[in-house]
Amino acid sequence: MIELFEFTMSGNSYKIRLLLSFLNLQYESRSLNPADKIHKSENFLELNPFGQVPVLKDNNIILRDSQAILVYLARAYGEEHWFPNDPAKSAEIVAWLSTAANEVSRGPGALRVHYLLGRTINLEETKQVTENLLSLLDKKLTSRLWIATDSLSIADIAMYPYIALSHQGKVDLTEYKNIKKWLHRIESLPGYIPMPGIELDVL
Repeated sequence: MIELFEFTMSGNSYKIRLLLSFLNLQYESRSLNPADKIHKSENFLELNPFGQVPVLKDNNIILRDSQAILVYLARAYGEEHWFPNDPAKSAEIVAWLSTAANEVSRGPGALRVHYLLGRTINLEETKQVTENLLSLLDKKLTSRLWIATDSLSIADIAMYPYIALSHQGKVDLTEYKNIKKWLHRIESLPGYIPMPGIELDVL
C-alpha cells in the first residue's frame, strides 16, 4: 500500500497527488496540519529527518523530496514517457526537476508564501527570478507542447503546481501565452485533479 504524508496546501505534495492520479494508483493520504507540527515530531523524523513533506511510503520503501518521489513513481509504475531511459532525455528532465526545486521555489513559490503567509522575502529579487523563469519557459514552449521532451513527463508535473498557483503570489500570466496553453494542456488530460487555489486556465 502506498502512503503519502502531505500538506493539503503544499504544491510539492500536490505534484505527487497529481502523478498518482495520472498513473491511476491507489494510495492512502496521511494529511498533516502544519500548525500541529507533527512533521517535526520524533516519529515523523524517522521518516524524513529534515521534517518536511511530502514523504512517500511504498511498503518498505520510504522516500522524501518531491522530485525524488516523482522519479520513483515514474520508474516503478509509469510508462517510459514519464522518465525515459534515453540519457539525453532523462538528463533534460532532471534539469527541469532542478529548476522546480530552485528557480520555481525561489520565484513564484516564494511569492505565494509571502502573500499568503506573510513570510519575509527580498521582494524585488524574487520578482526578478520569477520574471526570468517565466520568460525563459514561455520561450521554451514556443516550439514544443511539453517542457523537456516530445511527450508529457515528470518535468511538467514538477513545474506545474507553483506556476498554476502563481496568481496567489500576485503574478499575472496574461502575457505568457505559451505557458497558459501548456497549463491548459495539463488541465485537460484524463486523470487531472486540481488543488485548492488553482484556477483552471481558460484560453
